[in-house]
Amino acid sequence: MPPDGFNSMAPALPSGLETFIEQMLPILRSKDLFREEYEGTTLREHYGLPVPANQFH
Repeated sequence: MPPDGFNSMAPALPSGLETFIEQMLPILRSKDLFREEYEGTTLREHYGLPVPANQFH
C-alpha cells in the first residue's frame, strides 16, 4: 500500500518545488507511490469517512 503522503522541504522556492515536480513525481508515479486518481471529491471521501448526521434535523 502506498504511503498516505509526503513531506518535502525545497531548499529554494519556487525552483525547488519545480525540481521536485519535474524529477521526483515521475519516479514516485512509476513505483505507484504517488496517487494520480482519488476515490471522491472531498477529503472525507478520500479517507473513506462517513458523513455525520445533521444535528439540526
